[in-house]
Amino acid sequence: MSFTTRPEIRGSFGVVTSTHWIASTVGFGILEKGGNAFDAAAATGFVLQVVEPHLNGPAGDLPIILHDAKADEIKVVCGQGVTPAAATIAHYQAQGLRLIPGSGLLSTVVPGAFDGWLLMLRDHGNLPLRAVLQPAIDYARDGHPVLPRLSNTIKDLAGYFAEEWPTSAAVWTPGGKAPEPHENFKNPDLAETYDRLLREAEAAATDRRAQIDAARKIWSEGFVADAICDYLKDACVQDVSGQKNSAVLSREDLACWSATYEETLSYSYHGWTVHKTRAWSQGPVFLQTLAILKHFDLGAMDPMGEAFTHTVVEAMKLAFADREAYYGDPDHSAIPMEILLSDAYNAERAKLITARASLDQRPGMVAGLEHLAEHYVTRAARGFSAPPAQSDTRPLAQRTEKRGDTVHLDVIDRWGNMVSATPSGGWLQSNPVVPGLGFPLNSRAQMFWLEPGLPTSLAPGRRPRTTLTPSLAEKPDGTRLVFGTPGGDQQDQWQLIWFLRLVHHGLDLQEGMDAPLFHTMHFQSSFFPRRTQPGEITIEPNVGTAVIDGLRARGHVVTVAEPWSVGRLTAAMRTPDGGLRAAATPRLMQAYAVGR
Repeated sequence: MSFTTRPEIRGSFGVVTSTHWIASTVGFGILEKGGNAFDAAAATGFVLQVVEPHLNGPAGDLPIILHDAKADEIKVVCGQGVTPAAATIAHYQAQGLRLIPGSGLLSTVVPGAFDGWLLMLRDHGNLPLRAVLQPAIDYARDGHPVLPRLSNTIKDLAGYFAEEWPTSAAVWTPGGKAPEPHENFKNPDLAETYDRLLREAEAAATDRRAQIDAARKIWSEGFVADAICDYLKDACVQDVSGQKNSAVLSREDLACWSATYEETLSYSYHGWTVHKTRAWSQGPVFLQTLAILKHFDLGAMDPMGEAFTHTVVEAMKLAFADREAYYGDPDHSAIPMEILLSDAYNAERAKLITARASLDQRPGMVAGLEHLAEHYVTRAARGFSAPPAQSDTRPLAQRTEKRGDTVHLDVIDRWGNMVSATPSGGWLQSNPVVPGLGFPLNSRAQMFWLEPGLPTSLAPGRRPRTTLTPSLAEKPDGTRLVFGTPGGDQQDQWQLIWFLRLVHHGLDLQEGMDAPLFHTMHFQSSFFPRRTQPGEITIEPNVGTAVIDGLRARGHVVTVAEPWSVGRLTAAMRTPDGGLRAAATPRLMQAYAVGR
């Protein structure tokens, strides 16, 4: 490729790239003030909660992969909250449910994003907490231009909020009116929540680390926890199931959980070592797809062509089938990851790829766990789509099936510290706003199944098998790369395609962002109502009609997307000489890379 929509950002001081230009510039401003990548990433993340509340929020979820240059270590921050102690299959089935709703109080797990950011900030950042949180407070209090997609989301749900979720109506439709695109929008309750949290933390301690720990405790045991639990004590609200349900989240659940560190899962591929989160996310899918594709000469294929697209799609189908059969929280289930990433296993998986598109769900058979693969095939064949309640005739958009998405950010500073983070959850459409706090709870429990005996069965204290999946890759010469994207089940698909074109075809960061993307919906969706769409792929039209026709001739069920509508990738790279590069997708006209 020679044409790109914008330049690849280059420099040596620092780079920040995220899914919103305001957040990217705030993060870079933190670098300019002497902060490091961890300070800048947290500030960027908190601002994204304000400017993209339909995609993430304070009570959402947060996986981070970071590289600490001084310690020369790569690790994961797990800001993924767990299920409440009272979250049992029996309780949910007693409510007449076959699936956990995609919105509402029953779908809430312990909020994780806030504590995840603060854990990283305490141990790796340099700046005081106030310096990092103040930009988010200012944008919440003084306002920001509303994204058109945010405006449309609120408009679609305004009637529902007014009728069923009045606390949300008060925040998102002030004065009874949804904000227009680009109108200045404020969230004074959220501003006051963060400002009060800072005031109390600063009153509790003078030391930077102690203030951050005080803020974490105020969140989990102080006025924030009080507001959440006081609200949940009597709350019974309608959700996408069409009935009213109450939460099972308790004060003890909030107080007993905190974010943690853990090792990455990694895989070596064509000179790169790719680091991902473990099987409580979908991150290993990326690695297993690489292990399958190792058996094909992708470098000899046109990176925009039919053969490349077909081969990558078929490999992804196989890896995602294994995700659905075997993934879950490794702290609670035995996940056969050593087998799933082994050369022998994936050599056999690769043999399943032919010139024709498969319409079958084909998880591999792992000795001793064959029942999990068989269960997935049976479940996927049902399509597993629970019908709406007969008494509810509201349009789906007014019943909160308007699923939220995600944000992403990548940061590198002049010292070589790196952060890749994919915050999500706590969407404005996921739950009613907690009175006085300015934000709703999350709906991540919808990832669980109400069937016993699975790694993804609902059970107390488990992490949902989330779709959130940041990435970090490195080469032996010291080159390092952080990248990611929003997109639910598409995250590890879009990232993979971009990475393969970088590795095999030499596209630079921005060329890869601008190249046409595709994804498959063949496997079972992670989100309510958990549909399968066998053989279906979506692809951008600029691949050309010959490629699209060729894919259809191979048996793929092809949907041609609107131009420039697939993928929201960002990425940043550091080379051994200290040079920095960054890029952001032009799609949706809001993601930007900033650097010098």
